[in-house]
Order: sequence, then C-alpha cells, then structure tokens
Amino acid sequence: MILIKHTQLHFRLQIFKVLTEIINGFFRRFLLQIFYMHKLRYFLGTILLLMMSVIVSGWGFLVHRTVAQLAVYQLPKKMRPFFFKNMDYLVKESIRPDLRRNTDPSENPKHFIDAENYGDSALWKMSFYWKDAVRLYSKDSLMKNGYVPYQVMMMKEKLTQAFRDKNKDSILFYATDMGHYIGDANVPLHTSANYDGQLTNQKGLHNLWETIIPEIELDQYQLYNHHEAIYLSNPEEAIWDAVRHGNALLTDIYAQEKELSKTFSDTAKYHTQLRNGKEYKSYSSAFAKAYSARLGSTINQQLLRSSNLIADFWYTSWVDAGKPDLQGQLTSSFDRKDKKELKKECKAYRKNQLIESHFLISKQSEIK
Repeated sequence: MILIKHTQLHFRLQIFKVLTEIINGFFRRFLLQIFYMHKLRYFLGTILLLMMSVIVSGWGFLVHRTVAQLAVYQLPKKMRPFFFKNMDYLVKESIRPDLRRNTDPSENPKHFIDAENYGDSALWKMSFYWKDAVRLYSKDSLMKNGYVPYQVMMMKEKLTQAFRDKNKDSILFYATDMGHYIGDANVPLHTSANYDGQLTNQKGLHNLWETIIPEIELDQYQLYNHHEAIYLSNPEEAIWDAVRHGNALLTDIYAQEKELSKTFSDTAKYHTQLRNGKEYKSYSSAFAKAYSARLGSTINQQLLRSSNLIADFWYTSWVDAGKPDLQGQLTSSFDRKDKKELKKECKAYRKNQLIESHFLISKQSEIK
C-alpha cells in the first residue's frame, strides 16, 4: 500500500527528480517517443505538467551533493584516500534515496519526522531506539508520521557491518544513503507536519528554504569550518540532537516569512506562470533573497551541520568496525597524483575556495 505522506508536494518533487534524471540521460529520446503514444499521452502529459510546476526538492540535489563532498575533507588521514577516490560516487549518488521514493512505497517516511503527531514535546520524550518506538507508537504510526532519526541509526549499523566485512560496494552504498538521511534530519521543515507551510497559509515554504535560496546563494556561503570528524560515543543522541535543533528553528522560519510577506505585493512575492489554463506560483528571487537576509546564516549553518554530522557518522562507523584498513578496498593505488589532487582540494576547502577553484562537484555543469 502506497503511503500518502507530504501529499502533493512530495509526489510532485519525486516526479520532477526522476524525470529530470531520465530526460537528461540516455532515455530522453525514448521517453519523448512514448509520450506520443496514444494510450499514454494523457498520463505522461499530466506528469510532465506537474514536473514543470516544481523546481527542485529536499535540500535539493545541489545541497545533498555539496554536503557529501564537504564531509570527505573532514575525515582522518586513514579514511580520506578511500573516500576521496570514490567521491564522485558519493556525491552523485547522494540523491538516490529521493529518487527511490518514486518506486519504493516504504521509502518516504525515512526522510522526515512529523514531531507534533507523536505528542507534546515528542522529540525530547521519544526513545532513541526503534524497537521501543514500535512498541510505544506502533509501526503503522511510524510509517505514517516519519522516522528519520531511526533510519539514520539503521544505516549506521549497516555501514559498520560493511566496514567489518571490508565490502567496498556496501561501504559506499550505505555511506551514501546514510549521508542523505542525515542531511534530511538537519532540515527543519522535515521535522513538522507543517512541512510546506500549508497549515499556516505559507505554501511553498519547503522549496523556498531548502532549494531556492541555496541555489541562489551557495556561491556566497561559507563551505568551510574547522570541524574534523569526531567519534560519537552516543550516535543516537547525536542524530536526535540534530533533529531537535532543526525543529527549534521552525518558529523563526514561519515568522520571518509572515513578516516579510507584509512588505511584498503578491506580484512581487510570487513568480506566476500560466500553463494549460492553470496558474502556478513559486516564490520570486527577490522575495527569496529578502527572506534569506532575515534568516541570517541559518541555512548556511544547517548545511555545515549536515556535513559535519555525516563525517562524524562515517568515522564512528569505521571505528566501531575496528578501524579496518581501507587501502585494500581501492581499485587502484592512491598514487602521487591523487595525493597532490587531494592536497589541492583540501587547501581550497580550507580557504573556502572550492567553487571558484571549480572543485565543487555539485556545481559542475556535467552533473546537472
């Protein structure tokens, strides 16, 4: 049974993402041919229309890919060569869990937690452990209202085992997926049933906060901080703290949009397009920039918190697995050229020059 969660927004977001990936790839010609088949014309036409009404979703492809790369630079020397050599995979595949939502009905609740639906102050009362949560709330309730912190811990267990097994493919797979869920856990709007401002007459807030603003302003962000991966003695507490911190930002996120809206007319606040007789609205660039200014560094800081915690979880999983030697998992040696390239990138990272040095993979044209 397909879970209906986060309704039209998430449905549209996933359609957009999957079709964008397909259209930009090998199957573009094939999809267009199918579109003109009589029996599928109306169905695909409807989907393509929905696709055009959404820009990007979820932290967006850009930020998920960015934080995955930043996390690599924060790893200790014994881990960094393996992750650096596989960085293209880690970055490009970081959006995979979002794409999976389109085909896997069990995927959706892994990305969020609607805190208020679990009761008053639930984020401070819920057990850190999945088995306890199932017993107290039922699995059906968790599937309906989301369980992202539990999903992170499930991925952590699998990544730790992959390290123990010295299974390269599994290490990369679970490190990538876990990184995505950690990123989602740091997005404030992934912690509330009012995920899109739809309950407070602020529909579209989801995309504004996590996608539109970063797409406009990433070049201005501080992508470096002094964080180096640390061992998490209590990883359950760490991921729940991240969710709590994000949730605490919601009051300001809603309030600032409301206050700013008083100074904008509808025509200035929204970009409106008419398609097939229907009007579609999205926040304008002018409003997005003004809103970001009111929020200060909030979005930038959440991006950094995401990358920091991803590095911490990767490192903790490796330590818990007994610190296995990762050199043997490299398909080719980490030679002098690789060391030189890593050194250059780390230097650019420390100087916050990844973008201007053209090292940030998420900003490279061929990935889009």
